[in-house]
Amino acid sequence: MTPHLPDAADPQAGAAVKADDRAHVFHSWSAQGLIDPLAVAGADGSYFWDYDGNRYLDFASGLVFTNIGYQHPKVVAAIQEQAARLATFAPAFAVDVRSEAARLIAERTPGDLDRIFFTNGGAEAVENAVRMARLHTGRPKVLSAYRSYHGATSTAINLTGDPRRWPSDTASAGVVHFWGPYLYRSAFYAQDEAQECARALAHLEDTVAYEGPGTVAAIVLETVPGTAGIMPPPPGYLEGVRELCDRHGILLVLDEVMAGFGRTGAWFAADHYGVVPDLLTFAKGVTSGYVPLGGVAISDRVAASFERRPYPGGLTYSGHPLACAAAVATLRVMEEERIVERAARLGERVLGPGLRELAERHPSVGEVRGLGAFWALELVRDRATREPLVPYNASGEANAPMAAFGAACKKGGLWPFVAMNRTHVVPPCTLTEAEAKEGLAVLDAALTVADAHTV
Repeated sequence: MTPHLPDAADPQAGAAVKADDRAHVFHSWSAQGLIDPLAVAGADGSYFWDYDGNRYLDFASGLVFTNIGYQHPKVVAAIQEQAARLATFAPAFAVDVRSEAARLIAERTPGDLDRIFFTNGGAEAVENAVRMARLHTGRPKVLSAYRSYHGATSTAINLTGDPRRWPSDTASAGVVHFWGPYLYRSAFYAQDEAQECARALAHLEDTVAYEGPGTVAAIVLETVPGTAGIMPPPPGYLEGVRELCDRHGILLVLDEVMAGFGRTGAWFAADHYGVVPDLLTFAKGVTSGYVPLGGVAISDRVAASFERRPYPGGLTYSGHPLACAAAVATLRVMEEERIVERAARLGERVLGPGLRELAERHPSVGEVRGLGAFWALELVRDRATREPLVPYNASGEANAPMAAFGAACKKGGLWPFVAMNRTHVVPPCTLTEAEAKEGLAVLDAALTVADAHTV
């Protein structure tokens, strides 16, 4: 797609949008009086722009969901066509576009994950996957990693490991957290990936043993943790978790809400590791965010639990026709334009080498990690000690170095994804090589701001 140029600047219209937002919109994860949301006038491809005529290259993909870029004409047309034909219908009926979306998703999920329970987004998908696991096993506990994010609904926020859990934590509500593998900041004093894998698995096995294997319904993992730092697991780790689950009758739930649908250069991140979970959650990229849709892909074994007893869960808009039409069109576009393969090449040939080259020149870059269109730069004050550029969960003045880095990116026309002491490089999977080089050049300049805070 050729990027659409911004329309003529209209600051007055932008001011009106901002005024209504500030008067009436309650924003998530924010102190309402301390935020200043950008008023967006439009978007196309890898870019969006404001009412003042400033255009930004989106290295955040919204919230890591515009995998095919903004305003793809075939997906927009499919939504319009579906709205004219059948805009909505209740979930208890068989509807052509709902059936087609489920079939296309099932064709791409690993193994026998051939039944699709539709939700409105990722958090609801995780909620229902956990409910299915508990009902299937008859066990109460669920294990998840500290460095994780699984959503903001009741069970999903308790599963989450990052600080967003803390204000809503109800004594973990049957959730037990453990340390997943993360060699750069190893909790296990590991020296290489093999040690990190072995020690992380031993820690998880001990956690299961001390919690009582017969009480654990599921282990829930982001296949590649996203918001927590984009940490591809070491070779053998997911296979080891699968074996541990099988040994104790525990279900393996892989959360692919962020990593799925091409983001890692495969349809699902699980494909890189040859592991088939019992349940897989998805959202975001399935429609490229054009209409909200999520779901749970269910194995035959788990689905069989609900052949003769009702599954006690549902949503008014489960499998909404507009969302399913967006999913069908998105999946077809991804096939036609070979977007999964493009994401893989983008990571191997452009983003990976380009980010590693930046790391060689900037002392603020402690580690580069990722795959496909899913990367993170870990920013540090001191490479030798690996002290983060800002403290864990920093805010206010303590977060000033990262805030300055983010501001420098935006000033250069790049919209970054900043999380704690990291910047994530998560552009649309359709990013061109020229766009990638444009973004890397802005990152290069912005990293000099971070460099000023190193020792």
